Amino acid sequence: MFDQADALLLARIQFAFTVSFHFIFPAFSIGLASYLAVLEGLWLKTGKPLYKDLFKYWLKIFAIAFAMGVVSGIVMSYQFGTNWSVFSDVTGPILGPLMAYEVLTAFFLEAGFLGVMLFGMNRVGKKLHFFATVMVAVGTFISAFWILSVNSWMQTPVGWSVGANGQLLPEASWFEIVFSPSFPYRLVHTVIAAYLTTAFVVGGVGAWHLLKDKTNQHARKMFSMAMWMAAIVAPIQIFAGDMHGLNTMEHQPQKVMAMEGHYESHPDGAPLYLFGIPNDEEQRLDYAIGIPKLSSLILKHELDAPLAGLDTIPDADQPPVLPVFFAFRIMVGIGFAMLGIGLWSLFARYRKKLYDWPWLHKAALVMGPSGFVAVIAGWITTEVGRQPFTVYGVLRTAQSASPLDAPAVAASLLAFVVIYFAVFGAGTWYILRLMSHPPHLGEKGVRQTEKGPVRTAGITPGPTQNPGHNHDPLPEHQVEPAE
Repeated sequence: MFDQADALLLARIQFAFTVSFHFIFPAFSIGLASYLAVLEGLWLKTGKPLYKDLFKYWLKIFAIAFAMGVVSGIVMSYQFGTNWSVFSDVTGPILGPLMAYEVLTAFFLEAGFLGVMLFGMNRVGKKLHFFATVMVAVGTFISAFWILSVNSWMQTPVGWSVGANGQLLPEASWFEIVFSPSFPYRLVHTVIAAYLTTAFVVGGVGAWHLLKDKTNQHARKMFSMAMWMAAIVAPIQIFAGDMHGLNTMEHQPQKVMAMEGHYESHPDGAPLYLFGIPNDEEQRLDYAIGIPKLSSLILKHELDAPLAGLDTIPDADQPPVLPVFFAFRIMVGIGFAMLGIGLWSLFARYRKKLYDWPWLHKAALVMGPSGFVAVIAGWITTEVGRQPFTVYGVLRTAQSASPLDAPAVAASLLAFVVIYFAVFGAGTWYILRLMSHPPHLGEKGVRQTEKGPVRTAGITPGPTQNPGHNHDPLPEHQVEPAE
C-alpha cells in the first residue's frame, strides 16, 4: 500500500501530527498554571471562598491537560531517534544539553511541587501550598524557555562550527546559543499566546454558564477575569507579533515572502495581500486581493520601500507558500478577533452590561477554542516557513531523516493516529465534561484515589505496611529472635 510513498514525507506528516496534538496541551497548561496561581493568591489575599472554588474547579482540568501534555511530549523525543536520527546526531552536541536543561530545571521543579499542588491543600499550610502552585507555574514557563531556545536556534543558528565528524559543535559561548537572535521575540510571542489561549477557554466556559444562568457568581468572575485578559493582552500580542515579524524579516526573509505571498519583488512598495491562491509552479498569486503598498508600510515603515520577492530565492531554498500563506492569515485573523472581543467586553463593562449581553457571551463561547487554532496556525507558519531546512541554512530536512523504508514509517503513523485519537480524544471529552458543570460553592478539588504509596506489583505488604488488616499472630515457636 505504501510501497510508492515517500518515507521523508510520511516522517514529516507523522511529526506534524504528533507535535500538533502535543502543542495544544502545553499552550493551555502554561496559561492555566499561572491562572491557578492568581486565583489562589486572590483567595489568600481576600479570603473570599469564590476564588478557592474557582481554583479547585480549574485544578481538576489542569491535572488532566498537564498529564496529556507530558505523555504526548514523551512520544516526541522518541521520534528524534526513530525518524530523525541524522538530525539528532548532527545537532546533538548543541541541542542535547539544551533539552537536558529542560528536564533538570522545569521537569524536576514541576515534579517536586505538582503533588503538593494537586493533593496538599488540606495537608500543608496555605502559604506553602501557594508556593507550590507558583513553582508549578514557574516550571511551565521554564519548560517553554528551553523548548523555545531549541526551536529558535534551529530557526536562527549561531555560535556553531562543524566538527571533524560532521557534527555541529558549540563554538562560542552558550549564552549566545541559548539567546539566539529570534529567541526573545519567539518566547514573548508564544507565552502570550498561551495566556490568551487559556483566557479564551476560561471566558468561553464562563460565557457558557452565563447563558444558562447569568446570576452565577462563579461564572461571572471567571468571565470578567478572562475579558480583562483579552482587552489588555490581545493588543500587546499584536505588537509582539509585529516585532517578531520584523525580526523574521531580518533573519529569514523567504519565510516572510511566503507569508506575504510575494512571488515577485516590488521595487516601489509591496501590497498587502488579503487573499489569494499561491501557485508555486507558476510562481504567482492567483485571484489576489490586496491593499497597495501596505506591506511595505508594515515591514519597512515606508509606503514606497522596496521589498524583495521569492524570485530572488533559488527554487531549492523556497518554502511551500500555500500552507504558510493561509496559516499566517488564520493566526492574524484570530488575533484581531480576540482584540475585537476584548474591546466589546470593555464597552459592555462601561455600559454595566458585561453579564447581560447574550450576544457577547455567544461570541466568547464561539471564540473559546480559538487560541488552539491560532497556536497551531502559528506553528505551521513558523515550521513550514523554515523549509526546506531543519536547521535554517545549515541542515536540510531531506538530509535529516533516518534511512527508513516508507512502510515502516507508515505503520507507526497509522498507530499514532489510532492511539492518539482514542487516548487524547477520551481525555479531551472528559475535560469538556468537567467544563460543562458549573462551578459552585464548596467545589471539590482533585480526588486522591490512593490512600498511601502505590506498591510495586508482586510485593505483598507485611503487617507493618498494612496496619489496618488483622493478621493472626505467629505461633510463639515460629517467632525468630532478634539479632
